Amino acid sequence: MGYITSALAWVLQYISEAVGSYGLGIIIVTFLLRLVLYPLTVSQAKSMAKLKKIQPELEEIQKKYKDKPEEYQKRTVELYQKHGVNPLGGCLPLLLQLPILWAFFPILRELPTSDITKFMGIWELSQVAKDPLYILPILSGVTTWLQSKVTSTGDSSQSAMLVVMPIMIGFMSAQFPAGLVLYWITSNLFSIGQQLWINKKVLSAEQGGNAK
Repeated sequence: MGYITSALAWVLQYISEAVGSYGLGIIIVTFLLRLVLYPLTVSQAKSMAKLKKIQPELEEIQKKYKDKPEEYQKRTVELYQKHGVNPLGGCLPLLLQLPILWAFFPILRELPTSDITKFMGIWELSQVAKDPLYILPILSGVTTWLQSKVTSTGDSSQSAMLVVMPIMIGFMSAQFPAGLVLYWITSNLFSIGQQLWINKKVLSAEQGGNAK
């Protein structure tokens, strides 16, 4: 974590001083990180697309073997193997973001209070966002919901999480430094854009090739 924090702090400081704003610096760094993670995002999208395709079969297995958990697990694994699906493939980009989130905490705590660490004249990035309208926490929850919607496999068992997770993220964001919440919102927005692009250009082209 020390190496990640030091590298991230250097890049953030360099870019922020160049553009004259730590807020813009966080947005640019987030964009660069999303570009680095793009190959993994494509892999994630392909895994989620395969899961979505076999969802009806998964639900049928769940209904048929709901009282036989061992048989249910066996049939599910067989279905994954048949279609070449890695059920954990969609989790990797999220897991890789966790060290980045942890690295941002000490960086933001040590930011000097100055004009360039204040975003849009409202939020001091090193402190908890204390605006009366809770704009950043609300945006955090909304973008988390949108990001979950565009990557959803259509699994009915996940419908509750699509509601609970954004609310939980929004509540937690009200306790975090504004800079960290800005990173999360920006990351969600880029993730949504990347997912829509992948759906249109990568997955549709792949499906067209398979059809041929």
